[in-house]
Amino acid sequence: MPSVEFPDPYILRQLAGDSCSHLKIIEESAGVKCSLKGNTIELSGEDYDVELAEHALKDLYKLIKGGFPLYPDDVWYAVRMLAKDRNVNLEDVFKDSIYISSTKKVIVPKSLQQKRYIDSMRVKDVLFGIGPAGTGKTYLALAMGVSHLLKKKVERIILTRPAVEAGEKLGFLPGDLLEKVNPYLRPLYDALYDMLEHDHVLRLISRDQIEVAPLAFMRGRTLNDAFIILDEAQNTTSEQMKMFLTRLGYNSKAVITGDITQIDLPSGVKSGLIEADQILKNIDEIGFTYFSEDDVVRHKVVAKIIKAYERYSPNGTH
Repeated sequence: MPSVEFPDPYILRQLAGDSCSHLKIIEESAGVKCSLKGNTIELSGEDYDVELAEHALKDLYKLIKGGFPLYPDDVWYAVRMLAKDRNVNLEDVFKDSIYISSTKKVIVPKSLQQKRYIDSMRVKDVLFGIGPAGTGKTYLALAMGVSHLLKKKVERIILTRPAVEAGEKLGFLPGDLLEKVNPYLRPLYDALYDMLEHDHVLRLISRDQIEVAPLAFMRGRTLNDAFIILDEAQNTTSEQMKMFLTRLGYNSKAVITGDITQIDLPSGVKSGLIEADQILKNIDEIGFTYFSEDDVVRHKVVAKIIKAYERYSPNGTH
């Protein structure tokens, strides 16, 4: 029976987790049996699965030894990444970070594709993040924007979404357009409050250092010294996408996120995100990062739900 020896018992306890909770995650995600005996972990199962578990254990041990605080979700993400690519350097992924502030958490990538997404945001003027819900597309973009703002790399953050429902369904609600589309902008506020203290967010908004507005409000503007995020971009028309992209001004960066499987545009109207994906790939300053269900970082069942829907055909057969 293969076994892996770990010389430092203190690090080994952190690796195993409380009541061997981390080992149980490895058992479930890699399909092996883990047995902690003294300063070794014995592994049993298929050769491929045992090799995967051994690789994960050794890499996680190095991370803990280097000062990384290991949490249960990290173990699950680590095994998932290594299962997809055995050459992944977990240290490169988990020790990268987007610094927000000393009063809130440091945000780190949870998948190899998230790491590539963060790296691309650092070097590209315009970046498209395309993939299903729960992959961190908007959250990581917002974290990078907040980091840029606090480090004074930009003067403001602009967060925008197309209000595809701002016609018939919202027309009966009281208030102006901004008030009508507030429910669509709410997730962006929620992410901000997760990163910064509530009062700090309100101060930044009151100073116009953070602007959250429907896409219609972008027309005719030139956006200088700004980190601009267009969320739910699958619901832009071709004209809206072109309008948005041509707003980019001096010392500005734009991140466009969307899920092309969740388009709410009227039948026959082409998504501006799909069109941009087809025509902008040869521009060096523009990058594209594609996410899949393997990159979902919400509850583990979310990835399974996405995969199940992808297998399900419109006529109800599998």
